[in-house]
Amino acid sequence: MSNNDIMKKLRVALKFTDDDIIKVLSLVDFRISKTELGAIFRKDDHPNFKPCGDQILRNFLNGLIIYKRGQRPDNRSKT
Repeated sequence: MSNNDIMKKLRVALKFTDDDIIKVLSLVDFRISKTELGAIFRKDDHPNFKPCGDQILRNFLNGLIIYKRGQRPDNRSKT
């Protein structure tokens, strides 16, 4: 299963739109345009298909954690 397949399945399972995915990615300061995102969700035989790299998937998953749980509290003691 490719990273593109994982992103497609997560988008459907979470009922996310392109705007939702861009919002999640922005939570980890990762910028992507709707055009680039659309290229990831195309069929792999389409001329504008773009493989989803590990960096995009990793940032999406990290952003999804923040989106669902909120920011991680800073529990380190200040000395």
